[in-house]
Amino acid sequence: MKRHSNLLSRALLGRKYSELQPAEQRVIEQISLTRMTMPSGQGAGDATFGQRLADRVAQFGGSWTFILIFGAVLGVWVLLNGFLLMRPVRFDPYPFVFLNLILSMLAAIQAPIIMMSQNRQSEKDRIAAISDYQVNLKAEIEILELHQKIDRLTEMLSHPANPR
Repeated sequence: MKRHSNLLSRALLGRKYSELQPAEQRVIEQISLTRMTMPSGQGAGDATFGQRLADRVAQFGGSWTFILIFGAVLGVWVLLNGFLLMRPVRFDPYPFVFLNLILSMLAAIQAPIIMMSQNRQSEKDRIAAISDYQVNLKAEIEILELHQKIDRLTEMLSHPANPR
């Protein structure tokens, strides 16, 4: 862990871990701990075929295009089987039992696919939150450094060197 903190300190601040102020060391330790627990390989670029398919199905299934197409198909189904086709030709007369079966099967397949996509999105959001946290910690380090520089300047201005 100490080696990792030293490498991280050099990468972020260009200084050894031992040269940092205690507050800066705490921030580096926090970043170090966060990076060690960060999941690997869950980015958008390394998604499997099934994950990409789930994302696409969820994207289409949650769109107005899907709702309008699905509503049109249901309307045509009801019109054909309820009113337009003659009695012997109807393949799903009222109360549309076959249509209910198809809708149930669609819901049974579509729900887990949408949940898979939501789980992937949740993982992406978690990784983004970790990244945001690390950026905020780095900004905190830089703010601490600026405060220290301002304090040194204030000290120099309030106690000018005595020329002899």
